[in-house]
Amino acid sequence: MDGVLKPSVRRENDKFQEEVRRDPLGTVVNISAWNYPFFVGVNAFVPSLLTGNSVIYKPSEHTLLVGQHIGKLLQEAGLPLDVFSVVAGTGVQAVQLLKLPVDGVFFTGSLETGKKIAAQMAGKMVPVQLELGGKDPTYVADDADVEKAALSLADGAMYNSGQSCCSVERIYVHDKVYEKFLETFVKEVKTFKTGDPKSADTYIGPLTLPDRVKFLENQVTDAIKKGASIEVGGKATHEGRIFEPTVLTNVTHDMDVMKEESFGPIIGIMKVDGDDAAVKLMNDTQYGLTAGIYSQSRDRALKLMNKINSGTVYWNACDRVSPYVPWNGRKGSGIGSTLGLEGIIATTRPKSYHLVGSK
Repeated sequence: MDGVLKPSVRRENDKFQEEVRRDPLGTVVNISAWNYPFFVGVNAFVPSLLTGNSVIYKPSEHTLLVGQHIGKLLQEAGLPLDVFSVVAGTGVQAVQLLKLPVDGVFFTGSLETGKKIAAQMAGKMVPVQLELGGKDPTYVADDADVEKAALSLADGAMYNSGQSCCSVERIYVHDKVYEKFLETFVKEVKTFKTGDPKSADTYIGPLTLPDRVKFLENQVTDAIKKGASIEVGGKATHEGRIFEPTVLTNVTHDMDVMKEESFGPIIGIMKVDGDDAAVKLMNDTQYGLTAGIYSQSRDRALKLMNKINSGTVYWNACDRVSPYVPWNGRKGSGIGSTLGLEGIIATTRPKSYHLVGSK
């Protein structure tokens, strides 16, 4: 924190000194998401508080109790009520919040809602940070450790029932290792138990939003109609609340499942004939949140990662977040950063000092 907020002397001599200091934005609105209702909010409001801002926090209407509990704990810790305010409500209340004379907005959610917030705030001339959706791709090269890649990506696609911002949503596999990868991947997915989320051995539980089931069913129907094959899963179970972990092959970019964010336990796996084809398909998206390369060659992976238009890139990893590096999207995945030094800086604004005269 000292490295961010400490005054920075940029140039000085016996006649003048040029210095940069950072002020808090003021009062910021943090509109948070439901899929990780504690973690997602903390990424924005903790740096905001530490740098001297006051926060109006609106949790998702689907996780109101978590939001209220956060506010209660902060008050018990000694934070004044007017420094961190929790506002309950839906998008209607969010629109009203943005009409207030606030000094910044931090939003996590869908691309559609992010566009609406950006449009509403456009004339206010204050920072607006948007962490939006993703259609995160991964490429398994022909020199990858295929078994490790398959096991890692099965978890990366299905963890939390696929309801993660950086869930793996598209997989491209070199044709030389495609069959082996697919066999291992499907075998692993078949071990994922569905059922009661309170049970320790359950891997896939109910989707948080019931209407998402229909959305995933439509993606499967569209894919099958256009020539895809179901390797496992493909339908809802447990009275329509749980969607089976689903693997689709023979997929193309003409299918919704390879273009539109699924946010559920469903994945399309596509065969490619080499690195160039993989990178071209990985970049063929309106999003740019995360992307990954599985290869035993660091140099090969870095060469490909440099060509991918994404805010975060992984080598032999997926669905990974660290507080030490910024979390940011490109294109339809958003603007601005949380986490890392960049996420702290985003809660402040610079002020330049020109100090001319004797010291």
